[in-house]
Order: sequence, then structure tokens, then C-alpha cells
Amino acid sequence: MVTVEQRRDVWHPPRIAGDSIVLRHHRLTDLPEVRRWYRDPELARLTRYSLRPMSDEEIDRFFHSRLMSPESVAYAIDIRETGRLVGLTTFSNLDPDNGSVLFHITIGESDAWGAGYGTEAAELMLWLAFERIGLHRVALSVFSFNERAVRSYQKVGFEIEGRAREAIVREGRRWDELTMGVLADDWRARTGAQHQDRSV
Repeated sequence: MVTVEQRRDVWHPPRIAGDSIVLRHHRLTDLPEVRRWYRDPELARLTRYSLRPMSDEEIDRFFHSRLMSPESVAYAIDIRETGRLVGLTTFSNLDPDNGSVLFHITIGESDAWGAGYGTEAAELMLWLAFERIGLHRVALSVFSFNERAVRSYQKVGFEIEGRAREAIVREGRRWDELTMGVLADDWRARTGAQHQDRSV
């Protein structure tokens, strides 16, 4: 008989290995880095609706409820060669009835931006969504001025599906919020029929 824990290891394996990075379950020792990232004004500008600094209490609540909870699908992003923690990625609003989920990612260390770690992490999370969890669609939202993120998402198959016009104010200007999505069939057509098991 398959236990609940064994089923969880299928849809939320402890580690997923890529070429340059490893996704792993969070540890309590990740909290100081997460606190630092969520206090960073530039990360807030790029990813959050509010520019108000988050308190330690808010960050800790997010860390324990969204990143450490066994019910969440959340991973730390480590550089494979060094083991250095550089970011985090999660799914939210998992809807098994309709086979959809929302994808989120933060590369918290600015010196790791532009190195392809976010793109590879997104590809691994799509593998998890489509090959392990068996979903049909993965969606995300991104601010239109975050062109680096938009290009990264497009590399792994996300397409712009809609926009909330002038939804975000940054530096005195209004920007659109984009909705992007990728479907399982399109992802499989792009990556090929056979997919290596990435869980380790």
C-alpha cells in the first residue's frame, strides 16, 4: 500500500537536479537569506505590488506557511557546483480539478541575475508540474517592465496571454501586469517526448 508520504515524494520530491542548479526542500537555515531578500528594495520593485518593506514577522510567516509547509510545493534554488543558495521557487493555487497552478520564482542574489539560474529553475518546475503532478497548465504574472524575467519565461515556453493595463506604478509611470501561461502539450512538443527523471 502506498503511503501519503510516498505519494508526496512523487509530486514534491526532496531534490530536483538540473545542470547548473539543484532545487531542494527548504531548511530553517534558509530563513536569514529569505529575510534579506524580502527586505531588498530592488526585489520589491521587480516582484511585489507594494514597495513597503516587509517586517520580520511577515517574512517569517511567509517562510513557515509557504516555504516550509509539507502541503506547499516550494523549493530553494542552490547552485549545483557550490551549494550556494541563490533563490526560491513555489507553486500556489494548485487546482487539481482543472489541472492548473500558478508559478513564482525569486532569484534573491543580484550577482546571480542573468546567469540562467532562473530559466533553469523554471524548466525544472515545469517538468515537475507536467511530468510528476500531471497538470495541464502553468501560469504566472509579471510586470511588463521586468523584461529580463519576461524573456526568461518565454525561453521555457510561457506565452503572453493577457495584460492588466497600467496596473503597476513604478518611478512615477504606469506599467502593465502581464499574464503568461504554458500548456503541457506545448511544453512536451518543445522539449520532446522523453523526459529524464530529475528527482534525486
